[in-house]
Amino acid sequence: MEEIAFTMKLKPGVAAEYQRRHDAIWPELTAALKEAGIRDYSIYLDHATGTLFAVQKRLPNHTTEALPGLPVMQRWWAYMADLMETNPDNSPVAVSLTRVFHQD
Repeated sequence: MEEIAFTMKLKPGVAAEYQRRHDAIWPELTAALKEAGIRDYSIYLDHATGTLFAVQKRLPNHTTEALPGLPVMQRWWAYMADLMETNPDNSPVAVSLTRVFHQD
């Protein structure tokens, strides 16, 4: 399985609301992520900086590149846009990270 990591950024003072919305993540979004080949997805928060650190494990034949075109993904981005730094299409500003160490 492929593993990727990236960061995103919350606006100040919205951590509790970000958590609340993810605690109630839409079943149709969860299904879309799974259908795209994501099998493990975690997001961690650095409260001091508002930086979110995300890790995804994806199947070799994943179709995650199609997710931005899905209506459910676009609705989720619009729903979350007031909490995060976003691009003009409401997608979160995400910075890819390079793995420099791994141990099983």
